[in-house]
Amino acid sequence: MPFYHKLGKIPHKRHTIFRKPDGNLYYEELFGTIGFDGMSSNLYHEQRPTQVKEIKGSHSVQPKIAKANNIQSYRFKGFQVPPAKDYLESRKVIMHNTDCNIILAAPQNSTHQYFYKNTDADEMIFIHKGSGKLRTQFGNLDFKYGDYLLIPRGTIYKLDFNNEDNRLFIVESFHPMYTPKRYRNHFGQLLEHSPFCERDIRRPEKLETHNESGEFLIKVKKQNEVFDLVYASHPFDVVGYDGYNYPYAFSIHDFEPITGRIHQPPPVHQTFETSAFVVCSFCPRLYDYHPEAIPAPYNHSNIDSDEVLYYVDGDFMSRNDIDAGHISLHPAGIPHGPHPGAVERSIGKKETEELAVMVDTFKPLQITEEALKIADETYYKSWLE
Repeated sequence: MPFYHKLGKIPHKRHTIFRKPDGNLYYEELFGTIGFDGMSSNLYHEQRPTQVKEIKGSHSVQPKIAKANNIQSYRFKGFQVPPAKDYLESRKVIMHNTDCNIILAAPQNSTHQYFYKNTDADEMIFIHKGSGKLRTQFGNLDFKYGDYLLIPRGTIYKLDFNNEDNRLFIVESFHPMYTPKRYRNHFGQLLEHSPFCERDIRRPEKLETHNESGEFLIKVKKQNEVFDLVYASHPFDVVGYDGYNYPYAFSIHDFEPITGRIHQPPPVHQTFETSAFVVCSFCPRLYDYHPEAIPAPYNHSNIDSDEVLYYVDGDFMSRNDIDAGHISLHPAGIPHGPHPGAVERSIGKKETEELAVMVDTFKPLQITEEALKIADETYYKSWLE
């Protein structure tokens, strides 16, 4: 995230002597991206963060592709993904390309028995159902319905849920995720026309500093395998850090929609970007106010991108037979638009209460075996009169 944050105790200058009360040194770690050219933070540990005692083994989490070359529009019924007690076992990859994984998860239990680290991808976790606490070496963040959690790759974390009824929409991005460039000045500050600002972004507030030795299991994802590494020190032993690379939370309810006299294109809803896809938030808003405006979106061809829309809540004006937790996929090259009757229904309407998350990828998405378990195979015919 392109603004500075500091938490806990740090020395006056980086890469200088920083002693504990007993005279021993704290251990500095540079947590950075894109070599030494991207976002980074400097962390200070009670113990060396490098003490691996054992590598117990690994297992594959490679997505099983059912349709590598897809031209069919789909509707997936996300709430049909069965709950699982374990957080990692609950994560089901629905769509995949070389830039991202789109995942559904319904974990019932908190991650008490292990820590998790994804070394391949930034993670965007959207909280559709549930609440709790994200715990990391950077501190803690409370989360609830409607929150995006942005977790940079390499972050060690746990998720503590308040109950068993949790539904998550997750995007693993193999490219860094940022706020849109057009909403920032050249210093990185969000501008006046941005649909959100720094006040809306919640940063970690409280460090957990555990100065403990023993055996601590960290499940590490690397190149579609999860490795079980046992460390000799508690991974949450940071006494302080500063920098630009850390997890944060943003609520979809704090996104301020941009509206106009006639229908606005999807980029006005953009919330995050990478070099390979964008994420948009469709939120309750007033409709277009030209006297002859058609609020329903016009038919359009996704010539260069696949469009994924995850329906969260409210009345989805442009679609028929859509419920919360459904996901639509409209592949590149095939025109799509409002369902029959939607245009007529929209005329004269003043506002919408829809809530949805959209992911537009610039490379085609492959359909997994997990996706076909919850697929409506007839959805592509739903525009027939």
